[in-house]
Amino acid sequence: MAFALASNAFKNGERIPTRYTCDGPDVSPPLAWSGAPQGTKAFAVICDDPDAPRGTWVHWVLYDLPANVASLPEGVPAQDTLPQLGGAKQGRNDFGRNAYGGPCPPPGKPHRYFFKLYALDAPLRLKPGARKEDVERASRGHVLGEAQLMGVYARS
Repeated sequence: MAFALASNAFKNGERIPTRYTCDGPDVSPPLAWSGAPQGTKAFAVICDDPDAPRGTWVHWVLYDLPANVASLPEGVPAQDTLPQLGGAKQGRNDFGRNAYGGPCPPPGKPHRYFFKLYALDAPLRLKPGARKEDVERASRGHVLGEAQLMGVYARS
């Protein structure tokens, strides 16, 4: 079985519902995955927008999700450490928060939002508030697989 990431809120390549953006309640979408590679001990999630005017904008950094977690509920709380998710930690996004920050592009053409899930052979053991770059650096040599879900969003 291939390593796959999905959401029951939107399909790959589809529009992200307003609920998960700054134009709505701005809660994180539900995510679920299957087919994690053999030897997976932890997961990390990064959501970013490569179409942002000033370069890639980071919307969410989540790491040290235990291997027995195979989904994220809608509305992951804005807290540094998530006991309800096995002690997973949230990193700092480009809005300056240790939480999910939904799509909020300037008016115009749709932006693409990539939810990337990394299967790792060990927890990263970074403190809460790590940035995307910190997670990527700590993950080097530990990534067993990657799954991705892309949604689009535009504001009028």
